[in-house]
Order: sequence, then structure tokens, then C-alpha cells
Amino acid sequence: MTKLETPSSLLKTTRKLAHDAAGLTLTTPSHIYNPLIYAWAAHREYLRRYGSKRGRVLLLGMNPGPWGMAQTGVPFGDVVMVREWFGIETALSDVLPEQHPKYPILGMACHRNEGSGSRLWRWAEARLGSPEDFFKRFFVWNYCPLLFIRDGRNLTPEHLSQRDAAALAAVCDRALAAVIRVLAPATVVGIGRYAERHAVALLGAAAGVRYLPHPSPANPAANRHWPELAEYALKPWLPAHK
Repeated sequence: MTKLETPSSLLKTTRKLAHDAAGLTLTTPSHIYNPLIYAWAAHREYLRRYGSKRGRVLLLGMNPGPWGMAQTGVPFGDVVMVREWFGIETALSDVLPEQHPKYPILGMACHRNEGSGSRLWRWAEARLGSPEDFFKRFFVWNYCPLLFIRDGRNLTPEHLSQRDAAALAAVCDRALAAVIRVLAPATVVGIGRYAERHAVALLGAAAGVRYLPHPSPANPAANRHWPELAEYALKPWLPAHK
């Protein structure tokens, strides 16, 4: 495993992704949140702290959750875990997107729990200890940087129209390819079928993309056994239990 001189390449890639995603004209959602813009300070800090190693396992998520990265700018960014485990607590920009009243952007003042993020990062804390120990082995990135809302509900990217999905994939594939060039991951693990499917489409079946069930509370298997599922999927890169 080697260390980059700086995570500047990753920062540059992410800024381009933020700009390209903001330039999309998507008709399926009524509201679109781009936390890579309004929560850039926190995301930049995340990349600066943890984006400087090559050869790790790339854990690929789907897109921001309304009470996670959409608030904090950190992938799977449950507010409590970002503030207390990561030690990242930054302000949002002064300019926010048009918001749906059911999904206000409150940043670190948000009191809602992000179930997926809480489950992922609490497992990481229990299994590996500090963020530094986790990120020696893994890096977490979301395939899509945008949160979508329609009819007062969180809309996942897989439910976009065919036209919207194709435009989004063109931008996200380009960014993911750049991230893989920068980080040279040992392997890619799709968190959920959507992320797995897009990683395989980009890299090919021979790349050996792995699958980890999404830690969403909406996933019955995750509710019952997600730590065991994570242990099974990531076992080759985890230390032995003490």
C-alpha cells in the first residue's frame, strides 16, 4: 500500500463531479440536493484526512441519505457519528438549494438519525476502533453525489427515468473511473445492488467486484445480521478478532 503525496487528485476529481452533477437537467425529481457543494467544507475535510492511501478496499455506496450525507457532507454521514467519531463539525455554505419542507437541510443541527450511516460507522468503530484504523484498510465513496426528492419522498437513483439515469451514469461513471485511477483499490465492494451493478458495468465482470448488502433499516436482512454480513464480505481485509 502506498500513500499519495496529497489527496489533491481526489479533491480535484470530487470538485469536478460536484460541478458536473450540478449541471445535469433531471426531470424525475422535484428537488435535488448536492452536498458536494453546500457541505463541501466537511467533505473536503473527509478527503484530506482519509483520501491519501492507495491499495485499500473501495466501499462503494449509492447516494446521500436525507439525514446523513445530505446534512453532513460525509458518505453515510450520520450526524452523531460524524461529529463524535470522525470529529468533523463544519458549517454549511450560505447558499442552499431549494428545499422540500419534509427534508430541511440543517447540517450538524439535524437531530434525525441516519440508520444506514449509524449502522455502518458503529460497526466500523466496534470492529476496528478509530477512524484512522478503519481507513488504513477501507475507503468509502458514493457512486452518485445527489439526493433526489419526489412527491415528498426520498427517491433513489434507480427510480429515475431512463433518460435521467443515463445522464447521471455518464457523470458518475467518469468520476468513479477517476477515483479508481487515483486510489488503485485492491478491490471494489458495492454496498447494495445498485452500487454493485454500476461498478461491474464500469469495470467488467473480470474485475471481481464484491457485494455487501446495504445497511439500510429498510433491508430486513441488514436489520437482523448486518455486522455478520459485513464480516463475511470483508473478511480478507479485516484483522483477526482479538
